[in-house]
Amino acid sequence: MAHTCIHWFRKGLRLHDNPALMAALRDCKEIYPVFILDPYLHNDTCVGINRWRFLIGALKDLDCSLKKLNSRLFVLRGKPEDVFPKLFDKWKVTKLTYEYDTEPYSLSRDKTVTKLAKEHGVEVIYKVSHTLYDIDRIIEENNGKAPLTYNRMQAIVNSLGPPKRPVPAPSAEDMKDVKTPYSEDHEKNYGIPTLEELGLDTSSLTEELFPGGEQEALKRIDEHMTRTAWVCSFEKPQTSPNSLMPSTTVLSPYVTFGCLSARTFWWRLTEVYQGKKHSSPPVSLHGQLLWREFFYTASVGIPNFNKMEGNPVCTQVDWDTNSEYLTAWREARTGFPFIDAIMTQLRQEGWIHHLARHAVACFLTRGDLWISWEEGQRVFEELLLDGDWALNAGNWQWLSASAFFHQFFRVYSPIAFGKKTDKNGAYIKKYLPLLKKFPPEYIYEPWKAPRSIQQAAGCIVGKDYPLPIVQHEIISKKNIQRMKLAYAKRSTDTADSPSKKKVKGSVDSYYYR
Repeated sequence: MAHTCIHWFRKGLRLHDNPALMAALRDCKEIYPVFILDPYLHNDTCVGINRWRFLIGALKDLDCSLKKLNSRLFVLRGKPEDVFPKLFDKWKVTKLTYEYDTEPYSLSRDKTVTKLAKEHGVEVIYKVSHTLYDIDRIIEENNGKAPLTYNRMQAIVNSLGPPKRPVPAPSAEDMKDVKTPYSEDHEKNYGIPTLEELGLDTSSLTEELFPGGEQEALKRIDEHMTRTAWVCSFEKPQTSPNSLMPSTTVLSPYVTFGCLSARTFWWRLTEVYQGKKHSSPPVSLHGQLLWREFFYTASVGIPNFNKMEGNPVCTQVDWDTNSEYLTAWREARTGFPFIDAIMTQLRQEGWIHHLARHAVACFLTRGDLWISWEEGQRVFEELLLDGDWALNAGNWQWLSASAFFHQFFRVYSPIAFGKKTDKNGAYIKKYLPLLKKFPPEYIYEPWKAPRSIQQAAGCIVGKDYPLPIVQHEIISKKNIQRMKLAYAKRSTDTADSPSKKKVKGSVDSYYYR
């Protein structure tokens, strides 16, 4: 029987390595590629303007690629459980395909939609392609639990062998007997909305440094893979958090939205590594993809993964509630130029280096402001182009020393850390032009500059730029004691006790004070 099929795009906004899309085309006479703007996921609270722009760009790119195959993307709005029954009836659908998603909301949504599909006599097929491996299989191999260390994770994936190879994008040949019925008024009924049509304020948008879409992702990976020496010698902790141009690949937003398949990335790296001396996990580029897999696995195997309460691996800490501090951090008004420059870059561009994330996350939580990592998680979810539910929750727990990483006595200095890779403060001058006339010896600590230097720089600290929100040297020591108490209260289970062992591949070599 030839099917009428919907392929439901959610993440996985690509044609390459899309096994669920290929499953849709098998024995198919009509295909409807669908994307639903779901009010639970696509709203102003959890999606900032840069992420909206990236998503719309990715959808336009996808529609463009589908047009080349004589198909189109159908964009609808509403709750999937309300949208699908109407489509099943209207288009006389017999098959629904989608890429498997491990997030709690996605799993419950997909269960509901699958039940509705079965009630309408629609066959449902899903495929794993957002992660390198089937996450449930990793947990199964670890006796039904998520591995809590990177080394354990590595041992499991080594036993499973390399990830599956990516599948090719559908060709004209794959589509030759398949039609997508669309009408003249397709744009009116199913077109991709503009940011303005979505009622979004675009006045804060700056130049788009990382345009969304599969074609952009493939172009960028091609460019990176030509830099064979750089790829082979890549070590994450040796890259700079405050270089003026990114010192890493910035492919993370493309992997998050599924414009680039993680498996394609993995195998492209394998080709480059072939027969050459190269860095290894956890610090290599393969290692970065395995970190992603590590946090995805943790997010599936650990209940309440994005919260402190009810999360069995998370240290319970008596974080302060201080809206003034939180707002100052979020709005880049802490009075520490390195921290404020990072938060400005995040707001303007939607991306900051991984080690810059370390610095601002430690500062907000255990380092200085003693505010819950859940608050930081919310801000990152909104502002980061690569805001990913599992990675965001996992990294915030790590950086606040709540889980995975237990060396709470190591605190990033908001002054010394940035100086290590940018002693003249070029990064600060770029993102905080107000401070650009300060000499290098005061650019990280402008409050220490004599009044005459502040006047010459045209910026009086305490008036034009804020005084430091806290005294780092004093508060960081106090917070270490508070962390010590939280650790003393937690289970005496040896697996969870603070470890003084050096974490391989951690940023141990960077400046802590």
